[in-house]
Amino acid sequence: MARYTGPKTKIARRFREPIFGADKTLDRKNYSPGQHGQNKRRAKQSEYGIQLNEKQKAKYTYGILERQFRNIFEKAASKRGITGVVLLQLIESRLDNVVYRLGIAKTRNQARQLVSHRHILVNGELVNIPSYMLKPGDIVGVRERSKSLEIITDSLEGTVNRYSWLDFDKAQLSGKFMNYPERSDIPENINEQLIVELYSK
Repeated sequence: MARYTGPKTKIARRFREPIFGADKTLDRKNYSPGQHGQNKRRAKQSEYGIQLNEKQKAKYTYGILERQFRNIFEKAASKRGITGVVLLQLIESRLDNVVYRLGIAKTRNQARQLVSHRHILVNGELVNIPSYMLKPGDIVGVRERSKSLEIITDSLEGTVNRYSWLDFDKAQLSGKFMNYPERSDIPENINEQLIVELYSK
């Protein structure tokens, strides 16, 4: 399973946003990484550079590699609706992202690991593909013998279902993917229109 394994704080500092979650280093050093990061005057970015930056931020935020990301974009472009919004809706419907959103895992990386290690069920069947796309009505749950895993119980402490498109039963450790989220319900700070413009060149 291909995934990004490089330095995370360095990437977060490049975008000046906690895209991998809370980061104390980012709080202390809210400027670009590198020897001259604090004093460096940023050259004015080209239009292409701004668009590329936004795509890279989205990829790192959701933990998706380039080929996967392009495939999702092409799928979004073939559907009806606003391509950028459909792109984010498809990414949000990925199994690893839904496991993270339900609070079963603290991070998307952790969610990906739970899925690939066969701890997660979809409609009662084991699914170990993190990129599996859910459809409205699908039920995501934790396998019975995995419910006592420390990684899951720690993550669920104090978890409150914050997302209107997901319905989570904490007692059963299962959640329903109700519908694709509206753009206003997706909290990530991503300008999807810039990504559409980049791929449309």
